[in-house]
Amino acid sequence: MKHDNLRNRTKSFALRIIKLVESLPNKTTSQVIGKQLLRSGTSVGANYRASCRAKSPADFIAKIAIVVEEADESLFWMELLVESGIVKEGLLKDLMKEADELTAIFISSSKTAKENNKK
Repeated sequence: MKHDNLRNRTKSFALRIIKLVESLPNKTTSQVIGKQLLRSGTSVGANYRASCRAKSPADFIAKIAIVVEEADESLFWMELLVESGIVKEGLLKDLMKEADELTAIFISSSKTAKENNKK
């Protein structure tokens, strides 16, 4: 059940990222940051799904590490959108919180997998 919840959550995150990127101003900076955010934000769910199909514990650990990187990178791009004044913080607060929570969940999952793999 936990896997289904995270699959849905990461897909919802990707869909919210898509809507955000589509709403960005048609200016060079916004579009460049938006493309980066679109890549990392949609990658979270895709790579999480790949981790669910891992062939071994080592494969899972490698794939989940990518999920962590992409979720954290997504947060970075949103921070840039806010700090550059392109998007008001209030509009991204919930989405940034979700990116932070997903990062924490997958870091914890990675640590657990590494500990279990040592046994």
